[in-house]
Amino acid sequence: MPFALTTVWLANCASMLLPVSNLTNLLALHELGSPAPVAFAALVAPAAVVGVVVPVVAIGVRYRRQLVGRFEPPEAQPADDRVLFAVAAVATGLLVPALISGVEVWIPAAAAALVLVLATAIRRPRVLRLGLVPWGTLLFAGGLFAVVETAHSLGLADLLGAVVGQGESLPDLLRLAGGSAVAANVANNLPAYLALEPVAGSPLRLVAVLVGVNIGCLVTPWASLATLLWHSRLSSMGVEVSWGRFMLAGLGIAVVAVPLAVVATVLVV
Repeated sequence: MPFALTTVWLANCASMLLPVSNLTNLLALHELGSPAPVAFAALVAPAAVVGVVVPVVAIGVRYRRQLVGRFEPPEAQPADDRVLFAVAAVATGLLVPALISGVEVWIPAAAAALVLVLATAIRRPRVLRLGLVPWGTLLFAGGLFAVVETAHSLGLADLLGAVVGQGESLPDLLRLAGGSAVAANVANNLPAYLALEPVAGSPLRLVAVLVGVNIGCLVTPWASLATLLWHSRLSSMGVEVSWGRFMLAGLGIAVVAVPLAVVATVLVV
């Protein structure tokens, strides 16, 4: 369980730093006028550090007894197709720096996908099938965009503006980050960000929104796509997760990490 929780918590909280780490960051990058990835990272770095440190410390304290000693990893399995493995490794290795190079994200992503599909079609054509595409996740994300756009046309921005305020003082930013976290756990972090982006109004307030939707989305199972994918993988491996305990632990992390991330942002930025 400590390894499983570390994975899902950092998949969400540690995604603050880079524009390509999640969809909310990409949308925020566009809202900020598409600055260089380094400039974006500098803006969110204080919150990102808090988002990594708090979950790791919590895991270390909660599971200190289980983590004492030596962990014996399972024996590594050799790749079935070393050529395909090498192509995939090179494509992935080149993709990561390309994603933060400042080039439009879809260009290196599409190029890497094309290379991998062609290599697989040549080496292991039987592996390729339509079932590999996460159709459910794609439909879910597309539906969220449609719902939020409809809500905006009905005056959602005005309603949210009254709830989360408009200032840049520490209490105002805490209010905005807290409201963003609640919205992410009620719906999902992507529609929560889309709903709150129009009421941000400044880089500092936009960071508060990102803190809420990325670091605060640890409570409900549906708060982020990363959590849903994580649970799907655990289920496929026969690992059972108690949602009650998961939500309680996530709430503890969010209550501590979200305010600390906002405070760190105000003090440093």
